[in-house]
Amino acid sequence: MRANERLHAMIPGGAHTYAKGDDQYPENLAPVISHGRGAHVWDVDGHEYIEYGSGLRAVSLGHVHPRVSEAAHREIDRGANFVRPSIVEEQAATKFLETVPTAEMVKFAKNGSDATTAAVKLARAATGRPLVAICRDHAFFSIDDWFIGTTPMASGIPAEITGLTVSFPYGDLTATEALLREHAGRIACLILEAATQQEPPAGYLIGLRELADRYGCVLIFDEMITGFRWSEAGAQGLYGVTPDLSTFGKALGNGFAVSALAGKRELMELGGLRTGEDRVFLLSTTHGAETHSLAAAIAVMETYTEEGIAARLHALGDRLAAGVREVAASAGVGEHVVVRGRASNLVFGTLDAEKKPSQDYRTLFLRQLITGGIIGPSFVVSSALSEEDIDRTVEVVAQACLVYRKALDADDPAPWLGGRPVKPVFRRRV
Repeated sequence: MRANERLHAMIPGGAHTYAKGDDQYPENLAPVISHGRGAHVWDVDGHEYIEYGSGLRAVSLGHVHPRVSEAAHREIDRGANFVRPSIVEEQAATKFLETVPTAEMVKFAKNGSDATTAAVKLARAATGRPLVAICRDHAFFSIDDWFIGTTPMASGIPAEITGLTVSFPYGDLTATEALLREHAGRIACLILEAATQQEPPAGYLIGLRELADRYGCVLIFDEMITGFRWSEAGAQGLYGVTPDLSTFGKALGNGFAVSALAGKRELMELGGLRTGEDRVFLLSTTHGAETHSLAAAIAVMETYTEEGIAARLHALGDRLAAGVREVAASAGVGEHVVVRGRASNLVFGTLDAEKKPSQDYRTLFLRQLITGGIIGPSFVVSSALSEEDIDRTVEVVAQACLVYRKALDADDPAPWLGGRPVKPVFRRRV
């Protein structure tokens, strides 16, 4: 039985994250990874790949980064978890608040969903309001009911819970204010990513800050992706707009399980022991105190600030984006194979003859990349990539674009798919 078949026999979906599912890759081209080092990974059959979007964008320094690995190993040898807080928790909090100075307190957890749900809980407790307003243009906030109930995979979630979530469009202050007026006095928070594949329109984030203040709701920035990748201080540090609460993860641990809820003291203390208000059962996680993950996070933050990692990510992304755009244009598919997003967080779009997003053409493109030794659902770089890795990637993309052109000319990508097309993560049926 092949490794993928064994995984499906024991694990629902064959992976522990839907975005890692083999339905996200061309048929029979979903490698099972054996190990990785730097920006390269090897599958169980011994094939080597240059990897993008490592760890679903979490491994931004590359696999087995010496400084991070050494810090984690050191703490493992000293004990992973205790009955009382370890000094590593104080050290990690100190380093985080130095790195993200717009936050006044921080609490660590193990995954992003716990942190975003904790932020929502604090907002509801502080305001006494039931509704959560999410940005409808952003792909993911949490595995918890308040968000998943709004997706096509809402099975198992009561409509009464989904009805407590409303939405607003990114970049549109007028529509957001109309929503706040429609549900006057009932919206606890606005939660969004400060930026994704587009930069925030001029005045947008400060405008949201003003709307939140005017209508008495909590402004939450989901910095799971923007944290560290945009700047060492996150998107809030780059754009100069301070949310009430923010959530971090992914790059914070370079693959180790650690996330963070950060924000204003007056809100965070509602989950503490020094409040005169009704207590909030906030984050209470057995493994949030895991010493080696927190030590890894400290090492990550030190590496980012001391080595200018965010700047390197942008430089590598700029080189990659320029190369891909050049070879796509040369092959006559510059309007069909497109690179979008901030240089440190690039994605690729695959458009059909009508210039509409196409899962079939995405399958074709991914197949050409994987068979050329490039794996990843995106072009999100890690700092471990070399310029030679980038140049090799561009060479593979150039060959993929020639095949793409043939499919467009034939008005049929099917002969190049090798099986069923890849599928979107959020869909009602398998």
